[in-house]
Amino acid sequence: MRFCPALFISAPASNQGKTTVTAALAAYHRGQGRRVRVFKTGPDFIDPTILATASGHAAYQLDLWMGSIAECRARLYEAAGEADLILIEGVMGLFDGKPASADLAKQFGVPILAVIDASAMAQTFAALAVGLARLDSDLPFFGVLANRVASARHAQMLTEQLPSDLKFCGALPRAAEITLPERHLGLLQAAELPDIETRIAHAATLWEQHGVTELPPAVGFSPAQFPRLKRELAGVKIAVARDAAFSFLYPANLDVLGELGAELCFFSPLNDAVLPKCDSVYLPGGYPELHLQKLSANAPMLTALRAHHTGGKPILAECGGMLYALQTLTNTDGESANLLGILDGTATLQPRLTALALQSVALPQGTLRGHTFHYSKLETGVLPVAQGGCPNGYATSEAVYQQARLTASYIHFYFPANPAAVAQLFLP
Repeated sequence: MRFCPALFISAPASNQGKTTVTAALAAYHRGQGRRVRVFKTGPDFIDPTILATASGHAAYQLDLWMGSIAECRARLYEAAGEADLILIEGVMGLFDGKPASADLAKQFGVPILAVIDASAMAQTFAALAVGLARLDSDLPFFGVLANRVASARHAQMLTEQLPSDLKFCGALPRAAEITLPERHLGLLQAAELPDIETRIAHAATLWEQHGVTELPPAVGFSPAQFPRLKRELAGVKIAVARDAAFSFLYPANLDVLGELGAELCFFSPLNDAVLPKCDSVYLPGGYPELHLQKLSANAPMLTALRAHHTGGKPILAECGGMLYALQTLTNTDGESANLLGILDGTATLQPRLTALALQSVALPQGTLRGHTFHYSKLETGVLPVAQGGCPNGYATSEAVYQQARLTASYIHFYFPANPAAVAQLFLP
């Protein structure tokens, strides 16, 4: 058993400020000389980039379904051996989803700090806080934090009805300096915010002034190890797209490829004229719709990737990577561009969300798990090789297409769910 102070940051709903608070906590304790490891619940790609900046260490996912209880246990046990503090940012509201943030906190006994946006309430804050703390009597609970508070008087009103046995962990003021900008898929990523370190530092200062600064209780984490993987990709060189247009990469996915024996190299479809010498290509998700003309104008890269495909070499294209693989993509302004054209079809960005769900799909190479989250609509005559299904019973069912050695889907696959199947997708 390894013991380490740990805290689970959750909320009654999305957009309460969980990421800002988690980043503030991480940066504050890091500034005190402590080693901090931060995790993100669920399949989010964006928030972990901010949490990694705040903690100085990659932020991995913890997901009871997309990964497994065993994988989560191994990640936490490993972190407990390296860190002075473990922070876990929840997803959506505390009890939302299956599995929910509450399920993960209970599974590992990590006490919850509930962040409540108090900007439009006063004494009712107590009712919401009590409900979060006591709906499930088995839930470990640390306390509640008021976020986006207008004044000292406002903070006082928030605590007037709060029971004395429910710990009040502070009132963070509303401050434009720590607000994180958003767009259609969520927050902007850390690399897109030139002042992100200043924002995080300011948030840490506000935490020091208005939040609870002592370490949370130590939690005991049971011994667990990651399974040893067969080096099925030994000697295989995989070129991974990574730039402003293709940035949705789980650190765990890259780890799995490395543990399978692959050699990874990175390239930019936006800026590079040459595809690195490689056996396989990984085109992850991102924002190709924000860079249409630049992607379309990079003719040498398009030619190189087409040659890779016609040469019968493997390509995995996920969501934004799949949009890049299509013949044309149209953004919400009606602007279209010709792209790779290695997958027959077109896609158009929609003004509203078109899919959001966990997905499991049985491919010829094996069953993979992941999630889908997109605003575009695909039109293609290509018949899918498989259809995904949602474990929660939602109707969302994303297709997976395979043409020659191209595998393409809206699904963002989580490689630790089935490394052996992943190896088959990349194996020349």
